[in-house]
Amino acid sequence: MAEYHSKPPNGLSFDVEDGLSHENGQRLGKLRFRGRAAISTPHYVAVSSKGCVPHLSQDMQRDQTGIIGVYAALEDFIVKLPNQVPAIYQIPIAEDESRLRRFVALQKDSLLILGPRRHPPVPARTANSNTSIAIQTALGFSTLESHDYVQAIQKLGPDIILGLADYEYLKTPGAKRLEKMGDRTLVWMQTITAGLESDAKKSPPTALFAPVLPIDAGQQSYYLDTLESELAVHISGWTLYDAASTDAIPASMRHLPRLALTDMHGPHDILNQILLGIDLFVPSFVGDATDSGLALTYSFPSPECLQTSQRLELGINLWSTDYVSDLSPVVEECECYTCKNHHRAYVRHLLNAKEMLAWVLLQIHNYHIMDVFFIGVRQSIANGTLEDDCNSFDKSYRRRLPSSTGEGPRLRGYQVKSGRAEPRRNPQSYRSLDDSSERLADAPLPSPSANAEDIEKQGFAEKLV
Repeated sequence: MAEYHSKPPNGLSFDVEDGLSHENGQRLGKLRFRGRAAISTPHYVAVSSKGCVPHLSQDMQRDQTGIIGVYAALEDFIVKLPNQVPAIYQIPIAEDESRLRRFVALQKDSLLILGPRRHPPVPARTANSNTSIAIQTALGFSTLESHDYVQAIQKLGPDIILGLADYEYLKTPGAKRLEKMGDRTLVWMQTITAGLESDAKKSPPTALFAPVLPIDAGQQSYYLDTLESELAVHISGWTLYDAASTDAIPASMRHLPRLALTDMHGPHDILNQILLGIDLFVPSFVGDATDSGLALTYSFPSPECLQTSQRLELGINLWSTDYVSDLSPVVEECECYTCKNHHRAYVRHLLNAKEMLAWVLLQIHNYHIMDVFFIGVRQSIANGTLEDDCNSFDKSYRRRLPSSTGEGPRLRGYQVKSGRAEPRRNPQSYRSLDDSSERLADAPLPSPSANAEDIEKQGFAEKLV
């Protein structure tokens, strides 16, 4: 192994296998952060909601999954109310303790990454400015100033922080905007590095990942050249919004770890990006599959028996009536807690009854599938067969997840795109009885022997079909 250690005091080092340390393309690595479990790459970190993986309690995440790190978004914790300080800033901490880690009760050996926006982010209504980026908080759209981001980093103490990037999700920049993107991002990086340097002795060590913009290398050459010549000592890794942007990384800094905040609709997208040299992923499709009632079923490399003319689905839809009486494990030979203790019919029953346990069991299973998937990827790279295995995988499985036929858990606010005069996304749980209070007051009480139809006629309830 060829070792490349980030300079202290940020606590991070990254080792890349000999022969691939300065080349774009597939590579094996080992990421270490002081006090955390070492991470073999390529690998993933889980998407979180306010620092917690949806559907999983902290002890369940620790005992029943292989999740080695989480990605948290600062906009999850921002509250814009007069004279109100966010609760996360008010909790007491010991010296050298991370306020963010304590607030979300994350285990000590898990890597904690903090970025400004969720992944994927909700497209903002307003544009970025010279000093701020547009974000969506729990109370609506707002802005995050670069100096406020620095103060949040100093107070929260994550392991890794992602630099601010002048990039707007799902928006194509115009010619004038392209000229500003690199300059703005450079100024923000200079602000962040200055803040980290001034606070180095007061806060836990924090590693900085610099953004690579999803534009042509020539359009951000000044920005990247300045990072290489003036700020390289502060940079411990890269954040990419387009995997093809690995070509733009300066040659002297290509050995640093690369985190992708890209659109990933399934494992095929991950494999394509691994071939381009991505080391860490934040796969949001895992949580989407869980919310949809889908159990992932793919494996890598794909067994030879699966390489048929008809591609298989990447998962199964447990809402389907096909599984009403299916007592087989969710996935045969799977070693996760869900498959070893429960069967398809039970999980489908839980989904149909809208029991939270359904999504808990699916989340445990789906992240286990991801763990096994990445183990197979790393072994394939070690064997020198990754490209061939990727081709076989593509022939074996469909490229997109199957559609869901059921209703998932209640949507969280950041999961929907806002617009004008849109209908309610979640059904109304309660309604006012004022309009029928007089009628109910005069109606006789239902007898103990009354059935649902009788109660409905008297106006006391509504029968569900």
